[in-house]
Amino acid sequence: MRKWIIFKADKGQPGWEERKYSHTGSFTKILCEHFDSSGKASPEPGYRPKQFVRVDASIDPNFPKASTHYRIGDWQVSRVETYTPELPMGDFDEIVVCYCEYSPIDSPLNEMPDRQVSIASFDGDTAAYEQYLASQKEAVAV
Repeated sequence: MRKWIIFKADKGQPGWEERKYSHTGSFTKILCEHFDSSGKASPEPGYRPKQFVRVDASIDPNFPKASTHYRIGDWQVSRVETYTPELPMGDFDEIVVCYCEYSPIDSPLNEMPDRQVSIASFDGDTAAYEQYLASQKEAVAV
């Protein structure tokens, strides 16, 4: 089941002047979004999306723009709305809107785990996955 999960600030929440779309600079209530095909349940009230951070001292030169750390975020889901199409013809089986309230907490920064590449990373394309594995063996042999 493919879900598009949108986390957005509920009405009257602080920080609106800091939330802008990067490509247009216009203001938004959207805090983050996730595309989920895991089959897990949707977030419920009380859930806190993770906040991803890049610490300059920990940057991997192979992934210079990637986040290096994460923490439990300051936004907490207060209510959830789920929309399902009457006829499943599009890309998503559900669209989940999580309304969030700003509720800061003191949570530690955690180092991102090593990246793990699997056949799922290639949407089940076995040939592309095997080509990737072969390229990694060549890189190690050099």
